[in-house]
Amino acid sequence: MIPTKAFMVKGAGVHKDMLASFELALRNAGIEKYNLVSVSSILPPNCRIVEKEEGLPELKPGAIVHCVLARNQTNEPHRLMAAAIGTAIPVAAKEQYGYISEHHSFGEDEITAGEYAEDLAATMLATTLGIEFNVESAWHEREQVYKASGHIFDSLHTCQCAKGDKEGKWTTVVAAMVFVIP
Repeated sequence: MIPTKAFMVKGAGVHKDMLASFELALRNAGIEKYNLVSVSSILPPNCRIVEKEEGLPELKPGAIVHCVLARNQTNEPHRLMAAAIGTAIPVAAKEQYGYISEHHSFGEDEITAGEYAEDLAATMLATTLGIEFNVESAWHEREQVYKASGHIFDSLHTCQCAKGDKEGKWTTVVAAMVFVIP
């Protein structure tokens, strides 16, 4: 049971009930029809990252679907929150697995939270490849070290940000890497 494809989604929802706001966020992301099972952080070797429009049609309503899920919720008016997924994929060695990270935060904008998730995935991959780097350096500096290491890899992210509903309704944000298993 190894995924051959994966795709990223994101969404937000607002409702007076916490669970209903989560359901609306899943609907907004396009993955409400599935029984989602959260898994950890490994992107299998040879698993292609595809667009949502290519991956979704391969899933059937009610199916058990594995994903790496980031989720955040608040009922505090105007509170900024984020849910982000980052991934890092070895390019040169297709038989090498990659990493997926999830990040959920308060007070971070979309760029900050998204880059943090991407950095986390890239750092996890870099440590498995034996790339030495300064953990205190900024993401963009480490990104250059990773690319210059000879272990070239791609990294990307998706992030959903929202501010808590001004009237105090529950607001939920989600981001996910969804797996397609043949």
